[in-house]
Amino acid sequence: MSEDLIKIGDIEKFSIVDFPSKIAAVVFMQGCPWRCPFCYNTSLQDANAPTEVRWEHLIHLLQHRQGILDAVVFSGGEPLMQSGLPQAMDAVRAMGFAIGLHTGGYNPVALRKVIDKVIWVGFDIKAPFEEEHYKQATGGIGQVEKIKESLQILLESGAHFECRTTCDPRILEPEDIYKIADTLSAAGVKEYYLQKYRPIPSDKTTTDSECEKFFRDEELLNYLREKFAVFEVRK
Repeated sequence: MSEDLIKIGDIEKFSIVDFPSKIAAVVFMQGCPWRCPFCYNTSLQDANAPTEVRWEHLIHLLQHRQGILDAVVFSGGEPLMQSGLPQAMDAVRAMGFAIGLHTGGYNPVALRKVIDKVIWVGFDIKAPFEEEHYKQATGGIGQVEKIKESLQILLESGAHFECRTTCDPRILEPEDIYKIADTLSAAGVKEYYLQKYRPIPSDKTTTDSECEKFFRDEELLNYLREKFAVFEVRK
């Protein structure tokens, strides 16, 4: 297997929070088409940035974690940017690991190529499914129709997946969460999570109180509990 099969920004060797009910290694793949204002992984955005972690490093790690780790999660950045992802997943599956994927769904063509290889997907919903709002949440990219197509692929696949939204008060208001919830519920999504925004280092103005407003809104939270079979907040 070529060492440059995928470009890896970093590896988290042990995680109990990135794949439900499994102990996983997380592969942070280099490159992302979006520039979300709330992104904490900005070092992974530039697909051409040099990296020190080689493919062979991941394989060596996994060889020594067989029987300890259950799974490998391909995260980012945006994993669906890299054409070698299907082959990388196949190689990891052959070692006996379950496969998870974190994605924003920007590339449904690439998602179709890997959906049968994964058993769980964390799908990030950035904003209501309105082009201008999605552009604001993704640094000017948008592409809502592609997001919708990716969601449909997940729904049709039978794979276990969750949708989640990071509640950045600079971009979203509680009424936006209602819109997202209505769209997802109508499509057939069963699991939805709200994630608290923690101000990135460059954000010197957003207060914790502003970040908490979504989670103090009991009417909103009760609405979400009624909409989804599984709903939780993540702080």
